Amino acid sequence: MTSEGDIVLIYFEDKPLAFARIEEILPDSKRSWYHVKLMMLQVPVHAITWILRDSYLDGAEFTMNGKKIRMELVVCPEDPEDPVKSWKNPDKSGDSGGAKIISITDLKKK
Repeated sequence: MTSEGDIVLIYFEDKPLAFARIEEILPDSKRSWYHVKLMMLQVPVHAITWILRDSYLDGAEFTMNGKKIRMELVVCPEDPEDPVKSWKNPDKSGDSGGAKIISITDLKKK
């Protein structure tokens, strides 16, 4: 199930319509239903609240006013040429895999 902070792509009649961030998921009085607050990532930015079943948060199709809608979780694509991902984190022994890491907090102390 998608969770708070996730970005979703909203499809309207099987066509991508808008991106939104899930701000809040609160349980409804009916079992397996939730009040889902979405911040629409468009200009102007605004918030909406939909009452949805848990399966709808997982990508199942539903209708509003007879129109098909579904939400799909957006996952950041991997970039194989991203130089940051090729860096190795130093372990406790101080081996940094050839890269020298300088601590900014240590520099401020001097």
